[in-house]
Amino acid sequence: MKQLLSKWKQMSTVALLALVLTACGAAEENNGNTDNVNNDNNANETVEGAFPVTVTDGVGQEVTIDETPETIASLLPSSTEIVFELGAGDRMIGVSEYCNFPEETADIQVIGAQDMDAELILSLSPDLLLVQEYHYQNHEDVLNEYEEAGIDVLVMGSAESFEETYDTIRMIGEATGTSDEAGQIVTSMEERLEEIREQAETIPEEDRQTVWVEVGPSPDIFTTGQDTFMHEMLEAINATNAAEEESGWVQFTEEEIVTLEPDVVITTYGYYIDSPEADVLARDGWSEVPAIQNERVYDVDNDTVTRPGPRLIEGVETLAKLVYPDVFE
Repeated sequence: MKQLLSKWKQMSTVALLALVLTACGAAEENNGNTDNVNNDNNANETVEGAFPVTVTDGVGQEVTIDETPETIASLLPSSTEIVFELGAGDRMIGVSEYCNFPEETADIQVIGAQDMDAELILSLSPDLLLVQEYHYQNHEDVLNEYEEAGIDVLVMGSAESFEETYDTIRMIGEATGTSDEAGQIVTSMEERLEEIREQAETIPEEDRQTVWVEVGPSPDIFTTGQDTFMHEMLEAINATNAAEEESGWVQFTEEEIVTLEPDVVITTYGYYIDSPEADVLARDGWSEVPAIQNERVYDVDNDTVTRPGPRLIEGVETLAKLVYPDVFE
């Protein structure tokens, strides 16, 4: 199970989180806001921004970018999604093996993941390379080689909240000459999140739902406590995280979960397990759990609730509709 969690993290923060929880599936219905930003800002048109620019990356390094990056490579699925959402996807020449969104990434050269293909990256020689903190901590010498070869390297931090995700979008926007687009994306996400919060405030306390989030299947069941995107999302929709007394990713036994009596069960591993809802509904000893009695078990796209990118807002909207279908239609 630890291996699964480790891989999941790789995929979400880039190497950030990936097996039990990784992968990045198809987006929920894009309600238009961020996509509109993308469509309205075709990177083939004018590249914004005044260069040189100096940005402070996720590990506190100041990186000066002298000219507009004409070619970009990314070793993080979240950064790749951000670049495309900024309208700069046509400049992307290298992606990680976990970059699966948008679909255009399927036609881009794969340059590795946590294990980078350094020789290939050097041969591609992108103007800008986006990496994760893992690369900085474990392969700093290789990153130095990139920089000596004239490649600007930006290290992404491990965003664990919407605010940190907004900061990352703004940073990549500044580094790619798309600050205006970044601002529009962040504003759109903020407005959509605030709209959900305001609507959720109308839910009476007696109707508030307790939600069990399951990011790792039986027998090694893992959930998300505080300081996670999922916890922040549940707070936004005025639901109670059944594991709110915990922090981060924690393991529970089935006996412990049953005592929490959740009204709703959310799973996030449907991308690698068939019918996770059916598996949960059929568990021995769970028949008295409200979520089982009322058949309120749902699987959501893992990427939209864990990957620190523009699609996080879709994850919140999906959760809202599943947990409170009468409120969020």
